[in-house]
Amino acid sequence: MQFPAILTSLTLALGLVFSGAACSQSKSDPAGDATILDMAQAFKKGDRKRLAALLPQVRGHLLEPWAAYWEQRLRLEEMTALDLQAFSARFPHTYQEDRLRNDWLLLLGQRRDWATFADEYSRYRMSDDREVRCYAIAIEQIEQGANTSPALADEVRKNWYALRETDDGCTQAASLLYAAKKLTPLDIWRKARLATEANRPRMAAKAVEITAPESLPLLAELNESPTKFLLGKVTALSRARREVVLLALVKMATSDPDNAATLLDSKWSSQLNAEERNWVWGVIGKQSAMRLAPSAVGYYANVTEDSDLTDEMLAWKVRSALRVGRWKEVANAVSAMGKEAQADPTWVYWKARALQAQVKSDLDRVEPKRLFESIAGVRGFYEQLALEELGQKITVPPRPLPITPEEKDAARANLGLQRGLAAIQLGLRSEGNREWNYSTNLHERGGMGDRELLAAADLACQREVWDRCINTSERTKGVMDFEQRFPTPFRNSVVQRSQSINLDPAYVYGLIRQESRFIMDARSGVGASGLMQVMPATARWTAKKIGLTGFTPEQITDRDTNIAIGTGYLKLVLDDFAGSMPMAAAAYNAGPGRPRVWRNGPVLEAAIWAENVPFTETRDYVKKVLSNTTNYAALLTGQPQSLKSRLGLVGPLAANAVDPTKDLP
Repeated sequence: MQFPAILTSLTLALGLVFSGAACSQSKSDPAGDATILDMAQAFKKGDRKRLAALLPQVRGHLLEPWAAYWEQRLRLEEMTALDLQAFSARFPHTYQEDRLRNDWLLLLGQRRDWATFADEYSRYRMSDDREVRCYAIAIEQIEQGANTSPALADEVRKNWYALRETDDGCTQAASLLYAAKKLTPLDIWRKARLATEANRPRMAAKAVEITAPESLPLLAELNESPTKFLLGKVTALSRARREVVLLALVKMATSDPDNAATLLDSKWSSQLNAEERNWVWGVIGKQSAMRLAPSAVGYYANVTEDSDLTDEMLAWKVRSALRVGRWKEVANAVSAMGKEAQADPTWVYWKARALQAQVKSDLDRVEPKRLFESIAGVRGFYEQLALEELGQKITVPPRPLPITPEEKDAARANLGLQRGLAAIQLGLRSEGNREWNYSTNLHERGGMGDRELLAAADLACQREVWDRCINTSERTKGVMDFEQRFPTPFRNSVVQRSQSINLDPAYVYGLIRQESRFIMDARSGVGASGLMQVMPATARWTAKKIGLTGFTPEQITDRDTNIAIGTGYLKLVLDDFAGSMPMAAAAYNAGPGRPRVWRNGPVLEAAIWAENVPFTETRDYVKKVLSNTTNYAALLTGQPQSLKSRLGLVGPLAANAVDPTKDLP
């Protein structure tokens, strides 16, 4: 039954003599390029015969490793160790080799072929797949039994909790570690709680099956109607029954936190233990805070021990406290977060602000200053705000020494970078990005250093592959090249158009950098197009507003048309939100209707308002656009800049005011 796979292995092995040619070509030929694109389509369609027929035609092509990967990937179920050895010998140290190994390791784990998995895992370099890592830990648990390190249980717990979809590897590892008493029942139930809040019932059921399989019928019942379940049950005497009631309360809280709070307070609170009550109040508080409800602070006040909450619950506790100026609660909630979260510049900044707000003596000023100093810089939103808290402005950092000809040659000679750029320029952007990232992340010495990253970024810049240029340059640690990190392509078009409508070019550049990374043909999953990622309906509406006659939808990908419509729309929302850059950025990303709602409530610092934006994508977007804008302004003007001056305050419209954004799409 394995004869075809063995034949393939031998064929690949016979091709080893040509392996140098397969990886040495630096330029693609038109016919070969067309065949590669044909194979990419065949791979998407699952057409094994087409791939096998075309593969010999791309021998020696720069992107042959991708073609070979696609062909082998569709035969993964039949693959043997000999197949992978032959592939590895032909394409050693490539992204495709390690990608194929990653795919096969997942299959070996599902098959519980632990011996083959362990052998191949020792050659696995990518090491970024949580499920593969969980399978490896499962093997260690099987082999070591009671001697398994507690650190492995911590790793499985972290990986398992982080996964948003049902997976076999971490569930298997968790089950084995639970059986060995390395994970507790609470560890398993917490996974079920997280899955229930994320509306992942299958994932919750997998967790419950590990520790209390007899509760699965109750789980199905509560998923059908948590309200009916909670009203119909009377007691929760056993541990498992309490946890199922908790899951029902969590599920209810995701759609109706106020009713969940009422039921918890009136019926179930006395039957749950302290940790269980704290968790439910944490979920209710979080769900209320995400709705910007004033009740969130009160719900969080029912939590008796912040350490029982997740970092995500605590993050929303901080946000809700910021909205009402409860600085002590801000500081306490940040202090209860895990070490990794506490080190995030977001929470370092807000803890420093909270401590600063409570200063009673000069001695009290020491810690907030230390915290500000620990993150101050120009790298991001909170780093810039911390810099300003220390009395400094945002300026362009000194440029590093120029990249030497030798460093440029080394980047150009890197086959992974060559293939990444070739794939991108052929239209295979996903494949190209992955190979580029792999090549810059992995290196014989443990990763590219700053000089290598600068040279790689320079290569991408020269090819005008701006997203790889920016993302690669952003990873340098000891130096910054602002002209790489904040490039200004199409400068005449952007600056002239922006200035003609009284729009800050730095703001436009800050937005484009976040929207598309200057990819001309960028297209989002919801249909936004071009440099400024304009939706078709928005484009038509804006074209009429700005007097762009004869506009047709296909013009939206034209560079100058896209810039004209994108800047026109941005100017309209900026004016309609009274010049508030944070609100206009939120409107550009999420539509004007949502910021109209989010502005209701107390008058807030725009930084607090932005941190409370309920959508994670839009919250990050607003902060990054404003941070980008400030850096671009420093670069374009050569003058020190202030992020704070671009933020201002955000509050509701006056009671008698007419909402000027009501006719925006």
